[in-house]
Amino acid sequence: MDIYEMLFNGSLGSTFPLPATEPFTFKMAREAGISRRRLGTLLETGLVRRPIKGVYLATEVGDSLAVRAACLRLVAPADCIVVDRHAGWLLGAEMILAPGEHISLRPLSFFRPAGRGRLRNDIASSGERTVADSETDEIGGLRVTSALRTAWDLGRVRWPDEAIAGVSMMHRLGAYDPDEFIEGIEQFRGQRWVTTLREIGPLADGRFESPPEAVLGLRCHQARFPMTPQVEVSTVTGEFIARLDLGNEDLLAAVEYDGAEWHSSPGQQIRDRERRLDVCREGWLVEAFTKNDLFTRTGDADVRIRQLHHRALRRRGGRLAS
Repeated sequence: MDIYEMLFNGSLGSTFPLPATEPFTFKMAREAGISRRRLGTLLETGLVRRPIKGVYLATEVGDSLAVRAACLRLVAPADCIVVDRHAGWLLGAEMILAPGEHISLRPLSFFRPAGRGRLRNDIASSGERTVADSETDEIGGLRVTSALRTAWDLGRVRWPDEAIAGVSMMHRLGAYDPDEFIEGIEQFRGQRWVTTLREIGPLADGRFESPPEAVLGLRCHQARFPMTPQVEVSTVTGEFIARLDLGNEDLLAAVEYDGAEWHSSPGQQIRDRERRLDVCREGWLVEAFTKNDLFTRTGDADVRIRQLHHRALRRRGGRLAS
């Protein structure tokens, strides 16, 4: 079956030289007679995707914990523990991997138990780490840090944005009590980046529905404008209007994140405008942000959040403290 037939059928087809329902590596593809150029074409047309570095999968297969485990089994050394972002991914956390990670090919997160040396290859971000047996689980034949340990580890990174995004996505799994997460932070006293974990620990929230929402919540905190995730707005008669990403119900002010996937088409933008007009008619002030506002050097999210806070206070007769 040529590439045009595959595109027409939306499937690799029965003549594809590898099992179309299973992940494969470049080495496996090459041994099956698939050239680098042909594999590149399959990627460009969307018939094949790269869920993680070094692994390919027919797009039609979809996503599941079993599929994620199968992908990692192809590249995980037998004596290693899956940790950090890829542990969260294997445990089922949504959007735990960075946007476009399959394109940027960030190294996979594998570590050996302390004393066994670090991995030395071009696909893994490796080292040694002390992890208790009680802090690991087995999923699909792989040893992986538990959800709680993974959350602690994801919070111990240099950048607060990355930390609050990772921890919040782990909280969404509901696999542990957030209070237990907070109580366990001090066990990492003296370890690298524990200050970041202390900073974002109380701010991480499983109600954030995406990493950018979590970062937007952090920006509100940094601007000293308290916001609650997922605030519902109704009319005075109780008719539901909308659910806002982050809102302050006392001052009737909200911020929202408009991601490209759900807010970029003309139809989506029209619905956003109509929805926000309905919210504004109920007395709310709403400010929307995009990735450029949050994640670029020219982004001005902090300034706009403070301006929103000022407007909300001013109409109540108050003022923003300097």
